[in-house]
Amino acid sequence: MNWYDKLNQYFPVEEMKSKEHMDLLLKEKKDIYKKDESEYHVLMYVEAKDFIFIDYLFVSKKARGMGIGKKLLDKLKSRNKPIILEVEPVDYEDTDTEKRQRFYKREGFEHAKSIGYRRRSLDTGKINEMEILYWSPTNETEESIYNKMRQTYETIHTYKDEELYGESYEDTDKVFTFEEQEEKARPEA
Repeated sequence: MNWYDKLNQYFPVEEMKSKEHMDLLLKEKKDIYKKDESEYHVLMYVEAKDFIFIDYLFVSKKARGMGIGKKLLDKLKSRNKPIILEVEPVDYEDTDTEKRQRFYKREGFEHAKSIGYRRRSLDTGKINEMEILYWSPTNETEESIYNKMRQTYETIHTYKDEELYGESYEDTDKVFTFEEQEEKARPEA
């Protein structure tokens, strides 16, 4: 099974980019859009100058529990940049969502509580609400994470959307909200 089929079988249709979209990103944005794959995993990510965005991380059922996901994250963490990703909210009827959130929490990812993210799927028309998780080697603010997510949405998620899908994704300001929270005092680095 090729890398796209693995992702397509695992991720909900509302979260998937088309194969054409991903191929175009790998070709035209190859300086920042990357693919790392093996028999047991597929990792699609953006490596910007000042952060990493994980677009898709898939580890096959056969290889779960072997530490592959942790090794992939450790490799990205070693670049010493904030790492951001989107994850489905926990759905107690879908145990994978809970396991996924537990995995990222165990790996030191925090939930960006001040960022709202609701995107309409061009495929189904359904509104897909996602949570933003992030890991930071420094005390990155949620406002900084918010700005990096907006940048990712504008340069990756909506890249040539009208050409690829026949219509455009919603405007960034409609998709993201930022609600300032009382920030806990953080120790100076």
